[in-house]
Amino acid sequence: MGEGPGGLPGGAGSGAGRREDTVAGVVRQWQAVRPGLDTGPMEIIGRINRCAALLQQAEDAPLRRAGLSRPEFDLLGALRRTGHELTPGDLARETFSSGAAVTKRLKQLSERGLVERRGDSRDRRVVHLRLTDAGRDLVDSVLPVQLAYETAVLSGLDGPEQGELAALLGELLSQLEGRLGALRT
Repeated sequence: MGEGPGGLPGGAGSGAGRREDTVAGVVRQWQAVRPGLDTGPMEIIGRINRCAALLQQAEDAPLRRAGLSRPEFDLLGALRRTGHELTPGDLARETFSSGAAVTKRLKQLSERGLVERRGDSRDRRVVHLRLTDAGRDLVDSVLPVQLAYETAVLSGLDGPEQGELAALLGELLSQLEGRLGALRT
């Protein structure tokens, strides 16, 4: 599956009137050269990977206009949604990021006046982080615009389709987190 296949809804086995996606073309090619090959997993994982790549390329236009990258916004969002101070380690876990990446992003966000640090009174090695008023205001102003952008991205699917897709992806994610998390330990 090294081709990086995928796409949006449609493709192999889809209803009439839908445009074929790139994964359907890759699957068709594999079936031509290896007719007995079960390409079912490729049809799912390839599409997830391709959707992720396309969404990554779009780079969240509202965030970009606000001068933020997605990882920076994720850090700010974690501080906002939890409602309390977090340590860099907490933020790494909340955002599925490495400690080094969090440290680098926090330095930039602190320099911009969006995050402030407070040392721990009991342990000088521990740093507590919180949003500044400017950081909170930025998250609160950008989030509704970002959600509207994401709604537009998903507008090709109606409400029930979005709900079904969210439920299926949630189930897959839960299973993968359980299985792959156990493999990492």
